[in-house]
Amino acid sequence: MAATTPAPARSGAADAEQPPAPSPTTPAKRRARGGGARRWRWPAVVPFFAFMAVCFGLPACTLAYNAFTVVDPSTGTSHYSLDNVRHSLSGAYATGLAGSVKLSLLSAVLATVLGTVIGQALLGAGNSALRKAVISASGVFANFSGAPLAFAFIATLGTTGTVTRLLHLKSTGFSLYTFTGLVLAYLYFMVPLMVVTILPALDGVRTQWREAAASCGATKAQFWRHVGLPVLMPSLLGGAVLMFGTAFASHATAAVMTGSSVPLITIQIANALSGNVLVGQENLALAMSLNMVVIALLVMAVQIPLQRRSNRWLG
Repeated sequence: MAATTPAPARSGAADAEQPPAPSPTTPAKRRARGGGARRWRWPAVVPFFAFMAVCFGLPACTLAYNAFTVVDPSTGTSHYSLDNVRHSLSGAYATGLAGSVKLSLLSAVLATVLGTVIGQALLGAGNSALRKAVISASGVFANFSGAPLAFAFIATLGTTGTVTRLLHLKSTGFSLYTFTGLVLAYLYFMVPLMVVTILPALDGVRTQWREAAASCGATKAQFWRHVGLPVLMPSLLGGAVLMFGTAFASHATAAVMTGSSVPLITIQIANALSGNVLVGQENLALAMSLNMVVIALLVMAVQIPLQRRSNRWLG
């Protein structure tokens, strides 16, 4: 008689302890849930887009429309033309645009280098109290610009300024009311701004990277050349682009310090709007403003990818 092997008995208690199998979610249900969530998120951003449309979109459209509109002074009729744009890119106006670009480039390069060196020296000191004090001071100095900054520089380094008389700078040929003086004034608020901008990126350079490079026999100079600077390059370029945009849009400091002695596009726009040069040149001023907007858009188009790449490396 063949022996039979009894089948293992199932325990009812074990079956009771097993959780019920989750009901499968169909792709249609998932899409329905996702679509509902997206529909509920849209009303939250409507005020933001409305603000952007009123405060940025409407002025930009008006600026572009009037920049391509020419008004006949004799009849008062208007017609579309490229004359304003041509005039804004020729003669003295082209010189002013080139002067603003030159001033912004030089100030941006100097501010980027000085701000990065100061930030790295601050991190190398390892003093938290000093770091907090420098960051707080940089936040204040970065916002100290415009007419108050111009008056402070005039009282300090002007023709009869305190430092000018103490150091006899007048005998050296130094003058605050020149291109060089503007660069010094711009660096006063751009270097602290660069310090605040680059410090998070410098913090992102891992200590483990330096230890690994040192264990492989690399010097500090080799580490910064082959590891540190390549990783920081997107942040450095992004900071330089930000410095360029800040200097390019500055107006009050240059207007108070130099007036029209240094040709800058912002001062020429103000003169055209107020009729200091020719009456009825408002649309020409808008054409010059349109040139500035185009350059600002190019700056933003360069900065955004650099910022994303920097966040990917240092995040």
